[in-house]
Amino acid sequence: MSERIAESELIINPDGTVFHLHLHPEELADTVILVGDPGRVKMVASFFDKDSIEFERESRELHTITGRYHGKRVTVLSTGMGTDNIDIVMTELDALANIDFETRLPKKEHRTLTLLRIGTSGAIRPEIPLGSYVFSRMSVGFDGVLNWYADGEKVRENAIEQAFVKYMDWPERFAIPYFVKSSDKIAERFKDFTISGVTMSAPGFYGPQGRSVRMKLTVPNLIYKMEGFEFGEWKITNIEMESSALAGMAAILGHEAGTVCLIIANRYAKESNPDYKALMAEMVEKSLDALTRD
Repeated sequence: MSERIAESELIINPDGTVFHLHLHPEELADTVILVGDPGRVKMVASFFDKDSIEFERESRELHTITGRYHGKRVTVLSTGMGTDNIDIVMTELDALANIDFETRLPKKEHRTLTLLRIGTSGAIRPEIPLGSYVFSRMSVGFDGVLNWYADGEKVRENAIEQAFVKYMDWPERFAIPYFVKSSDKIAERFKDFTISGVTMSAPGFYGPQGRSVRMKLTVPNLIYKMEGFEFGEWKITNIEMESSALAGMAAILGHEAGTVCLIIANRYAKESNPDYKALMAEMVEKSLDALTRD
């Protein structure tokens, strides 16, 4: 029999909501869109069916709306930036789905969530144009979050991980990078309008992504070195800050998860497009269509 989860390990607010997200279990849909920017939540929800929004809630950078898209219930939630926030969001989403808040025990029947992160990213390969969509068929975590979970070993792609560490001459002071595949089911739904990619998740925007402003870098040629890495069919395509923890934690917890990113910069070609709102709206609508079609 499972042990009761202590109050200190899963904090439930006095109103019965989970600690950070401030959501009740019944408020969470089976299909969840994750975005980094709290301001993007309303943009995603603007595509929902008229008068279908059930509630809107905000707490710090965590902004949630649940409604319906073409009749299917969908929750859209902002995570803020970084895999540390994904650790919080994924743990609490799973708790909402699979922990009985009254008994503090896992539910007998597992509830599987479908989770899609929609974000922006920089390409590191010259052939990936600005404005394209990359689906993270595999994610590479430079962040170290999955290293804290024992079952992470069960979902990691060890062969490519070892090849990458050797190829990059990985500094010992860094967290060991981990490679995790996304959901096959979600990938199948996105294959017709996205580029299949290997996405690196960095634990920061500047140094961890090879940017130097006033501080020298430990790995000054990070982008160009990663661009040359190949392992069978796999090549690293782009960089963002959240997909690795999402893919890894979802795989451990038994959920379907994936990430699709709009390419707004090409680090290899040193190009960028900061005026991308219309392109993002198009990608959101296509993503909602892909997730909700029968």
